[in-house]
Amino acid sequence: MQIEVLKSKIHRVTVTEADLNYVGSITIDEDLMDAVNLIENEKVQVLDMNNGERFETYVIKGARNSGVICLNGPAARKVQVGDIVVIISYALMDFEEAKHFKPSIIFPENNKI
Repeated sequence: MQIEVLKSKIHRVTVTEADLNYVGSITIDEDLMDAVNLIENEKVQVLDMNNGERFETYVIKGARNSGVICLNGPAARKVQVGDIVVIISYALMDFEEAKHFKPSIIFPENNKI
């Protein structure tokens, strides 16, 4: 049996940009991506602490050490610049493996590690 478990979590970062005219996705500082083992095009769930929105999109790399968290395309309508969000990804794995798996979780300050 396979189950879906938490793989990566960036806890409470600030939205720095919202670009409605971009094709779609969330741009994340590559340093933050590396810290939680996210890769470009990986599906993530975004939870907005300010308004309760929860939605899915995919990741694109932002400039290293920039602190960028930018919601693009339709997702830009679900957030405001300055909102606090949590970014989560999940993984499917065998039930027994999942019992011992440790997710990558970070608590950035000012969008930096």
